[in-house]
Amino acid sequence: MTQHWRVALAALSAAFIVQACGQQQTGDQRDISGADRAYQQVLLEALLDAEAGSVIEIPAGVFVFDRGLSLSNVDGVTIRGAGMDETILSFQEQRAGAEGLLVTGSNNFTIEDLAIEDTIGDALKITGGENVIIRRVRTEWTRGVSTDNGAYGIYPVLTRNVLIEESVAIGASDAGIYVGQSDNIVVRNNRAEYNVAGIEIENSMDADVYGNVATNNTGGILIFNMPNLPRPGQGTRVFDNDVYENNTRNFGHAGTPVASVPAGTGILVNSNDDVEIFNNRVSRNRTANVIISSLHSAGYSDLGVEADFDPYPERIYVHSNTFEGGGNNPDPLELQALRIAMFGPTGRIPDVLWDGYYDADKLVDGEMPAELRICVSGAEVLNADGPNGYASPRVVTADHACSHDPRPAVELPF
Repeated sequence: MTQHWRVALAALSAAFIVQACGQQQTGDQRDISGADRAYQQVLLEALLDAEAGSVIEIPAGVFVFDRGLSLSNVDGVTIRGAGMDETILSFQEQRAGAEGLLVTGSNNFTIEDLAIEDTIGDALKITGGENVIIRRVRTEWTRGVSTDNGAYGIYPVLTRNVLIEESVAIGASDAGIYVGQSDNIVVRNNRAEYNVAGIEIENSMDADVYGNVATNNTGGILIFNMPNLPRPGQGTRVFDNDVYENNTRNFGHAGTPVASVPAGTGILVNSNDDVEIFNNRVSRNRTANVIISSLHSAGYSDLGVEADFDPYPERIYVHSNTFEGGGNNPDPLELQALRIAMFGPTGRIPDVLWDGYYDADKLVDGEMPAELRICVSGAEVLNADGPNGYASPRVVTADHACSHDPRPAVELPF
């Protein structure tokens, strides 16, 4: 994320803003006293000497690095370990480099069966390539929840045809699994835990996010469109995921958008279009199981946003999900007060919380065209009444009783 996301809610000005809440998850870093430090030079040379089609095999063991690794402009390379709990690249002693492994401009790249731990910055960053496979890779900061952790775990950006599967991301101070400004994406069967954002799709086109577990993050799954980036995104399916108990306090860096994601957010859609959320099991996310918001409640109106940026979430379809609990203990006190005033001391915020902003210029005879509506079935919807200064929040479930055609599946060429 590249802009500051803050929700300006007037009387509820802090209603989507997280204060430190919950207990910090802490732990000692992995003991690397007996780890292999000599292997660093072997792997550095293997990456430097890699040619098209090279397969770099890394054996089981814990290997310590004091600088980042990189691969640049070599196609068809595979990096393969012996398993995400067997081959461990530890960067606890890292002194140089912004990432653990940076891959730039390399097409048909595969990385699988290894772990990257305790990097200064991002763990695995891949930029500018096509046909990228990330399989059974674990990224983790072993000290536990800390703002000192690197921002991103698994981080492909400016890529096309991306598969992230059977991987694990733990402890990122921004997003555990993040795909940005990319096209044709599948994120499946992964686990994201104790990150600020578990899984995030940002300014990307055509993504399928399914079969994942997102738990113990601040926010489970985020679908964002951010302003002032080279390109917008739209078109994501979020389905068949388990998104539960994402109630970890927000430990993001101050001033970054993710630092203001509410603890207790299940699935969050911000300023993105054509998003289908279905067949998920979403439960016990204490602020709201689903939040749908616009640029306006995200606080960008005064940041010089480009004129052609569309701030409104449109053509959103939430259906066929299973919701349980959640919304029972939102932060901060303003939203708690709203919950009690509207739903009683034992009540809860409805499963879908919408900021209420829409593009009035697109109304036809006073109504939003059918193809642009936010449609919700199987859940109550709370309109926070953003356009009117959040003065009169109300349940508007009947207003969203509509549907859209299902989005097509993403197809990868491999």
